[in-house]
Amino acid sequence: MSGRARAAGTVAAGEVPEGGNAASLRLLRLLEEGGARFGLLEHPPEGQTVRASALRGYSLAAAAKCMIVTVSGGASGERHVLAVVPGDRRVDLDGIARERGGRRARLADRALAERLSDCVSGSIIPFSFHDDLSVLADPGLFDQPTLYFNAARLDLSVALAAADYRALANPLVVRIAS
Repeated sequence: MSGRARAAGTVAAGEVPEGGNAASLRLLRLLEEGGARFGLLEHPPEGQTVRASALRGYSLAAAAKCMIVTVSGGASGERHVLAVVPGDRRVDLDGIARERGGRRARLADRALAERLSDCVSGSIIPFSFHDDLSVLADPGLFDQPTLYFNAARLDLSVALAAADYRALANPLVVRIAS
């Protein structure tokens, strides 16, 4: 897998399929410039992790499920995090609230999630390009050598070496999945 070489079922990183948006182009530029080992997979539009994993042909455990969470209460007031967990796990909202020093955590409403991520619902990427959105990643993500996630588009996915994701996204790695 390489951002520079075509593998079966992938599109070379330099050959972005039509339909790109600002977030997908920014993501692909980050991966290219960061020297990441990745590939692109075109598929019918899908935003549900279970169905997208089936279309990609890879294990649900290798999917990077991304959710925007709002934490409230505590000294810091309301704040937002991008929670990234393995696709076969659930986001632990109570754990996120504790980790961020809040009393309560809830999934952000769709409009807020789309504004903070610059992605349509179902295609949120495991990277943050917004100052008000910190990234938390569950350590279980790194049990897989390759992570799969939508490329800020419902019809295109990224296969990214987990070590490269960790280096480029620099998430706070804490247990946030149940």
